[in-house]
Amino acid sequence: MKHLFEARHVTKAFTGHLALNDVNIQVPNQSIFGLLGPNGAGKTTLIRIINQITGPDAGELLFDGRKLKPDDTALIGYLPEERGLYKKMKVGEQALYLAQLKGLSRHDAMTSLRHWFRRFEIEAWWNKKVEELSKGMQQKVQFIVTVIHKPQLLIFDEPFSGFDPINVNILKEEILRLKDDGATIIFSTHNMASVEELCDHIVLINKAQTILSGSVADVKQTYKSNTFEVTFSDFRVHMEDIRHNGFEIISATADQGDGRIRAQLRPGQTPNDLLAHLMRYAIIHSMVEIIPSMNEIFIQRVNEDKQQQGGNATPIHTTLTGE
Repeated sequence: MKHLFEARHVTKAFTGHLALNDVNIQVPNQSIFGLLGPNGAGKTTLIRIINQITGPDAGELLFDGRKLKPDDTALIGYLPEERGLYKKMKVGEQALYLAQLKGLSRHDAMTSLRHWFRRFEIEAWWNKKVEELSKGMQQKVQFIVTVIHKPQLLIFDEPFSGFDPINVNILKEEILRLKDDGATIIFSTHNMASVEELCDHIVLINKAQTILSGSVADVKQTYKSNTFEVTFSDFRVHMEDIRHNGFEIISATADQGDGRIRAQLRPGQTPNDLLAHLMRYAIIHSMVEIIPSMNEIFIQRVNEDKQQQGGNATPIHTTLTGE
């Protein structure tokens, strides 16, 4: 597999704080790569190093198989979480200025901006001042100037912050289209639902170190727990009878013989064993394996890491959706 970007053994320390400790990541070409971690994990530091805003203390950075060079910033588009448009400038004037800073001629910039403004249905904003726009509107403009020069590598840091569901969906479609057109994307977010929907691969950083990495599909398979949910009707025995026959029942509901059971298989047991046993006592309607969500995996792995480092893990039961 070819990687557009690699960080090898990257370490970065600030006064009294180790921000990154021997971090390795590999971002496959033309993929969406999730850069995940709790607040303070080191994600922003790594993004700044990729953008050459700051440099690593140790390690190396590779871009398209070679050492990252200063002028490679022209091949990168970065949408920071903290947006940076000039409030008093007109939208069109500013977008044109920023596009030219990224190397486009005035003619090419105008052509591309017209395309994007029509695509986002924001032509009427051209002569408005940035301060007249809502936060979501400003973010659309910032997104456009991030992708306008068709960079090979795009870095989006919480790109959906401040958007309503309709505009979130529009932006997701654009991100997937950019990938289909050849871009490689690093996507930093706390919204695990978006990770599952968009990302091909992920890395999870906690306390300056990589604690989990791989394809989303492989990570989910690794963390599954042999748990199955069975729906049924015409149930004819007590739930305790199922438990006493060696099956670990996590939860069960039944009303007048209809319901569902969630069971975890013990070593040596197979799904067929559970199904064959239940078929003696009920009519089975469905049986599905319960695969953990990325949100559950995120919480579990961070808590495991905290326990390994001698801390007390605090259970979290809500989806992480922002900084």
